[in-house]
Order: sequence, then C-alpha cells, then structure tokens
Amino acid sequence: MILLTGGTGFIGRALVRQLVDSGYPVRTLVRPSPQTPNLPRGVPVEVAVVSLSDVRGLRAAMRDVDTIIHLAGGESRGGRANLLETDIRGTQNLSQAAADAGIQRLLYLSHLGADRASAFPVLKAKGIAEEHIRRSGVPHTILRTSIVFGPEDNFTTRLMRLIRLNPFFFLLPGDGNMLLQPLWVEDLVAALLLALQNPSTENKTYEIGGAEYFTFRQIVETLLTLSRKNRLLIPIGLPTLRALTVALEASVLSFPTSVFWVDYLSVNRTCPVDTLPRVFGLMPARFAARLNYLIPAPRRPLTEKIRRVRPEK
Repeated sequence: MILLTGGTGFIGRALVRQLVDSGYPVRTLVRPSPQTPNLPRGVPVEVAVVSLSDVRGLRAAMRDVDTIIHLAGGESRGGRANLLETDIRGTQNLSQAAADAGIQRLLYLSHLGADRASAFPVLKAKGIAEEHIRRSGVPHTILRTSIVFGPEDNFTTRLMRLIRLNPFFFLLPGDGNMLLQPLWVEDLVAALLLALQNPSTENKTYEIGGAEYFTFRQIVETLLTLSRKNRLLIPIGLPTLRALTVALEASVLSFPTSVFWVDYLSVNRTCPVDTLPRVFGLMPARFAARLNYLIPAPRRPLTEKIRRVRPEK
C-alpha cells in the first residue's frame, strides 16, 4: 500500500492515476476540511482524513503501508500558507511516524534551490523538510524539481490568467531574464514511479528539470503567441513587484499569483538537462509541444447547443 500526501494537487492527481493504472493500491491523505477533496474521478483510492499535525492520526493512516510519497506543501495557498506548520513541522511529523511504523520507502518532492539557509521562505522550508527526512532513518529518495507545468498547474495556467486580466501590459520580474527549465507533469510522474521501482535511488537526492532552458520573458512570449494576444512587457524591480503582489493578493479574490511565486522567480531555477535521460531513462517533453491544454475549446454555435423537441404527431 502506498500512502500519498498532496493527492488533491495537480501533480498528486496525475500521480494517483498512474499509480492505480500501474496496479498499486493507493491511500491518499486528505486534511480535514468542509470542502469536498479534489480527487481524480473514477479512480479507486482509499482516503484517510488526517492533518499532518496529528502524529497519532498519521500512524493510524500508515497501517498496511510500506511506501510514502510526500507531495504536500503550503505554497499554493499563497498568503494563507503556513510553511512552518505544513512543510516543516508536517514533514517532521510524517517522517517521525514513518520511522515508528517501519516504512520501507519515503519519496519526497522538493524544489531546485532548496536550502535551509535560503533567503526565500519556500526554498528554506523545503531545505529544512529534506533534513527531517534524512535524519528520520527511513530509506528515502528526494526529487528536487524545476517548475512543473501541465493542466490545472500553478505556473502556465496562472500566467495565462494574468495575461487575460490586463489587456495592455504584463509585468516582468526584474528584467525577465532569469532562467527556468519547465518540466512536464507526466515526466515528473514517470520519474517518481521509476524511482519507486529502482532500489538504487534509495537515500539519494536528484535534481530534475525539462529538456530546455528558457528565460521567463521567453515563456511569457510563448504564451502570448499561443493565446494570439499582444501585451507590452514591462520590467519591474523585484521588491516593487513583491509589494504589489502582496497588496493584490490581499485585496483581489483568487488573484493568480502569490509572493512565494514571485520569490521562486527571483533567481535561476535550472539543473543539468541529462538527469532524466541518464538516471531514469526518460527523454523530457519539449515545453511548446505540451501546451495544448491552454487553448480554449472552440465555442459551439448556439443552434447546436439548443435541441428542439418536435411535438409528436
């Protein structure tokens, strides 16, 4: 049995489908909430409703479990996130419970640049979480990823929303020349499955990314071309953009970005391009070839939507 945290996120939903299709029994951890969890439909999984702060509940959720895949993190919640509670203490509790339960394998999804000494809160939290896992004594594999993209992601989908929000211009963090290495979500899922199946990846940390490097400006230009829109690209200083993002996030409901997202774009996020082919035997998908999910489906004519029922004679 595999216990999965973060199974309701866009990476988690893609992973659940692949795990079940591969024949693995899956139990996903869902934090207590009045809202219905956003699990993939039509996929048979067990659900354990428990918070990462509940060590006793975590031990109960690990009954009959031999492997944990830990994807849960707080950054997607933006200004409402509690990185200390979710990423740091939550991972500490999970790894402690895993050690007590004799878990045979723990896979953790981290970020490129994760470092407990980082000046950026998300990367600092991920670095501390990694240390908790290493010190737990549980056999582990850590994947530090570049920015992940795919349907319902927190990157390209939100960028497209920003493009549509303002019909005149788009603000670029700094000069827009920080380098990124977008990783297709299905390539990440495949790497997780291969790491799970390969004992040689135990107690190792891998940095993985896509097949190409892009500047942030190039990524925005690609999305503008895809959406057939024109925007004036305006560079803006990172401190100014960070302050503006904090203000907008607090005042605009469901604002597409957060201060954590801005921090993540403050420096280069790249790694060697050969890790996926060399370690996992995977050739990463090209960025521009996997963006069809961002193209809106054509609207059907009104006459096709309305079905007229003829009266019986």
